[in-house]
Amino acid sequence: MKGIAGLAWMAGMIALLSACGGTDRHSATRDGADWPTTGRTLDAQRFSPLNSINRDTVGRLGLAWSVDLDTNAGQEATPIMRDGTLYIISAYDVVRAVDARTGEVRWTYDPQVRAAAARSCCGPVSRGVAVENGLVYVGALDGRLIALNAQDGTVRWQVQTLDDAWPPAVNYSITGAPRVIKGRVIIGNGGAEFGARGFITAYNAQSGKKEWRFYTVPGKPGTRDNAASDAMLGKVQSTWNGQWWRWGGGGTVWDAIEYDRELDLLYFGVGNGSPTNHGLRSDGKGDNLFLASIVAVRPDTGEYVWHYQETPAESWDYTATQPIILADLEIGGKMRKVLMQAPKNGFFYILDRATGELLSADPIAKTTWASHIDLKTGRPVENPDARYYRTGKTTILYPSSGGAHNWQPMSYSPQTGLVYLPVMEMGIPLSQGGSQTPVPGVYNTGTDMQGGTAWNAEQLKTIRQNTKGFLMAWDPVRRKVAWKRELAANFNGGVLSTGGGLVFQGNAERKFAAYDAKNGELLWQFDAQTGIAAAPITYAIDGIQYVAVMAGWGGAWPMLGGQLAEQPVNGVGPNRLLVFRLDGKGILPPLPNAAPRQLDPPTETASADLIARGNGLYGENCLRCHGMAAVSASMVPDLRHSGAIHSADAFNQIVIGGALKDQGMPGFRTQITASDLEAIRAYLIHRANQDAKNNGSGTR
Repeated sequence: MKGIAGLAWMAGMIALLSACGGTDRHSATRDGADWPTTGRTLDAQRFSPLNSINRDTVGRLGLAWSVDLDTNAGQEATPIMRDGTLYIISAYDVVRAVDARTGEVRWTYDPQVRAAAARSCCGPVSRGVAVENGLVYVGALDGRLIALNAQDGTVRWQVQTLDDAWPPAVNYSITGAPRVIKGRVIIGNGGAEFGARGFITAYNAQSGKKEWRFYTVPGKPGTRDNAASDAMLGKVQSTWNGQWWRWGGGGTVWDAIEYDRELDLLYFGVGNGSPTNHGLRSDGKGDNLFLASIVAVRPDTGEYVWHYQETPAESWDYTATQPIILADLEIGGKMRKVLMQAPKNGFFYILDRATGELLSADPIAKTTWASHIDLKTGRPVENPDARYYRTGKTTILYPSSGGAHNWQPMSYSPQTGLVYLPVMEMGIPLSQGGSQTPVPGVYNTGTDMQGGTAWNAEQLKTIRQNTKGFLMAWDPVRRKVAWKRELAANFNGGVLSTGGGLVFQGNAERKFAAYDAKNGELLWQFDAQTGIAAAPITYAIDGIQYVAVMAGWGGAWPMLGGQLAEQPVNGVGPNRLLVFRLDGKGILPPLPNAAPRQLDPPTETASADLIARGNGLYGENCLRCHGMAAVSASMVPDLRHSGAIHSADAFNQIVIGGALKDQGMPGFRTQITASDLEAIRAYLIHRANQDAKNNGSGTR
C-alpha cells in the first residue's frame, strides 16, 4: 500500500508540475542541457550555465551541421530544444522537428498561410513555438492557434483566435511565440498599424477551449466584452476620448509575455496606438490605457493586478512589447524582485514586479522625444515639439518608430550582473497626414507616409553617420553602460549569454559572433552568408555543447529601410538553421555569383501631380513590404525592376486582381482604385528612371 500510495503521490506531483509548465523559474534543467522555453527559463534571462564553449575554447568553434529552410524570407524564431529534438519555426510558419545531434529533419508541418502573409506589418515571420506535454503550439499569421503532436507533427487541435467583429480579421496577425502557463496557452496578436484592437487570451492547453480574454483597450462606449478586462472598463475608458473604437485603438500584445511562479503573476507588454497619431485617435486627450504599458494579471482568470505605462498618450509607435526579463537584484541595499525592459522609447526600465513600482528608467540611446523619466511621477518629461499633431510641423525624433531596442531578445547574465542587448540610434521625421478614416488591410497611422525618393552617395553618408547600431552591456544596478561595441549596421540580432563568459549575437553584416562578456572583445565569428536577426540558443547532448541560431535576413528594417537597409551589405541570403560545436568541421556551400541587375524602366510620361499622388499611395499601401523609395533590401521583389510596371493590365491583375496571392502578394481590390493604381505605377516608373540615371545606383 505504501508503494502504491507513493506512486500515486509521484503521479500527482508530475501532473501538478505539468500543469504549472514543468519549468522552475531559475533552471530549465538543472544542468542547463535543454532549452525548453523561448527564454530558456521562466525568468526569460536567456542565460545558459553551459561552459564547455568558453573564452579559451571558442576559437575552436565550428559548424557541426545546418538545415536549409527553403526560403529567403527572414528568420526571427528562437529554437526550442527538448529531449534531443529541436523544434523550429521558419518564415510562413513552417514548423520542423530536427534531431539535435545530427540535423535530420524528423517531420515538417506547413499551415499554408502565404495568402495571409501581408497581414503582418513586418514580413511572414514568427518568433517561435512553445513545447509542453507532448504538444507543439504554433501561433499562425492568419490568427490560428494550432497544437501539433510533438512526435509526428499532426494537428491535435486548432482554434481561430481573432474576433469576428470590427476591426476585421484582415487587420490582425500573430508573429509572437505562445507561452504555456499552468495548463493554459497564452497568446496575443499583432496589427496595430492596420487598425486592430489588442487582446491577450488563455486557451486550455489540452483542448484549445478559450478560458479568458483581456482586452488592452476599451471598445465602443456602452458595450462590454464579457472578458476579464471588463472589471477595469470604467478606469480605462476614462483615459480615452473621441471615437477611437472606429480605428480599433491598437494595443496589440505581439511579443513579451512572461510569468513569475512565486508571485503567480503573468506579465505582458502592450503595443502602440491605432492610429499612431494621438490627435486623430483620441482627440489629443488622455493617456489611453493600456497602450505602451506593462500589465500584470492572474494567469488563472486574467484578473488585473497592476500596470505601468511607459509612454502615456503614445504617438510614435513606441511599443512596450519588447522582451521582458525577471531577476532578483540588490537595489538601494535591498533585494528586489524586478522586471526589466528596454522598450522602443529609448529608456531602460526596472520595475518592482510584485507591485509595478518604477525603480529606475535611464536612456540607453539618443532620445529627443523626452528628456528623462520623472521617478516621482513615473511619467516622461516630454519635448513639446514631439507632439507633431499639435505643432503642425514635421519633427525629427529619436528614437525612430523602429525603436532604440526592438523585438530582438536581450540576455541577463547572473555571472556578470549585466544585461546584453542590441541597441539602435536612428531618427524619423513625423508629421500629421494620411487617411482621416479607417481603411481595412492597409496602414492606418494618421501620419504622413510617403514612398520617398532616392538619396545620392553624399546624402547616404550623412544619414549613415546618424544611424548606428550597437551591442551594449548595461549595468542595471549602477544604471550605466558597462561597455558597448559599435556594429556595421543598425539592425542586428538577439543575444545569448553563457556560463563560459561569452555573449553570442548575429548581425546585419552576415556574421555570427562571440564576444567576451566582460569587455565586449570580439573572440570569434563565422560567415553565415545572410544577415541574422534571431537570437541564438545553446544546449548539450551526451556532454557536448552546441550553439544554434536561425539565420536569415528579414523583418521590419530590411523590408522598410530601402537604401539604408542595404548598408553595409544587403543581408539577404540562404535561410538556414546553423548549429555549432567545438571542432565542428561543417562547411556551407559557396554562394552563387549573382550579377547586379540593371534597371530598364518604361519611358516616364506621367505628370508631376500624378507621381506625387502615387508617392503617398505607395507609402500607405506598399512601403511596408517593398521598401522606402521602392528599394527592396529584403526578399520581397524590388518593384523598380518589376516587369509588371511596363503593363497597366499586368500590374492591375497582380495588385487589384490578386494573381499572386498564393505567393504572399494579396489583392487590394477593396483598398485601391484603378486610378490609385495608375498613380502608384507612375511613381514606380519615376523611381526606376531616377535610379537608372543615377550612375547605376539602381543596380542590385
